[in-house]
Amino acid sequence: MTQRSRNSTALGLALGVAVSLAGLAGCGGEEPRRERPLKPLVLKEQTSSVAQGTGGYVVTWAGVISNPNRWHFGENVAATVVGKDASGKEVVRMQQPLDAVPPWGSLKFTGQATAASAPVDVKVSFRPAQWRRAARIPSAFVPFPVSGANTEKLGNGTYLVTGAVGNPYAKAATSLVVTALLRDQAGRLVGGGSTYVDDVRAGSPRRFVLTVDSLSGGGQVARTDIAARTWGSSARPYEELAMSGAVPPSTVKPRTPPFVRDRGYQAMPVDSRP
Repeated sequence: MTQRSRNSTALGLALGVAVSLAGLAGCGGEEPRRERPLKPLVLKEQTSSVAQGTGGYVVTWAGVISNPNRWHFGENVAATVVGKDASGKEVVRMQQPLDAVPPWGSLKFTGQATAASAPVDVKVSFRPAQWRRAARIPSAFVPFPVSGANTEKLGNGTYLVTGAVGNPYAKAATSLVVTALLRDQAGRLVGGGSTYVDDVRAGSPRRFVLTVDSLSGGGQVARTDIAARTWGSSARPYEELAMSGAVPPSTVKPRTPPFVRDRGYQAMPVDSRP
């Protein structure tokens, strides 16, 4: 082997070692995978109504906020409600703290304020959420079941909404917010109201009663959407319930004796084909 060939071989080996070391260093110092940026909350629906009250005008609003993020709660959200009269003067402004918005879910909310003069334009907006990664997968956050719901129109034009809310978790729910949204025949949101129920335990639904004093527009109520959620701007109450686990569906031991013969049994016909 000549001197020139020996030098070429040594140079090739050195380059090979350098490339191998660079590859090992790259594997060891690989950057962590970046998460996709979180999407903002979306105000899907809002409505408001104004009614004459004893101390002025009662402004009522209702809305639905959706969370497009699968793995994060939206915390510390606050709605800002601004009402203006016919001249454009601001007659009511209120900040309303909202409860945590669950991952890949929605938040139904309602509120009320008093104004000295009647607003003709009411707008609802909200500040961006602070995000918190959920401690459980989305399917672990089982919704609170509502049963026996009924909506009745009273003689004074208000609507009475009643029913019962249950707890699907092993741990007792300290405080739940129940919100009812009223819709017309076209599905448009026309009003709503909220109330609270405390100490809701598995297997013992708690009854709720709430009223909706006024509606936007003059349409008839055709449907009521009712939802219950944990109270508070933090996701902690909901996560603590989910961590306790969901209670399996209740089963009752059969009280009748088994059938002597299975009524679903049917003998297969004999194959008589040639």
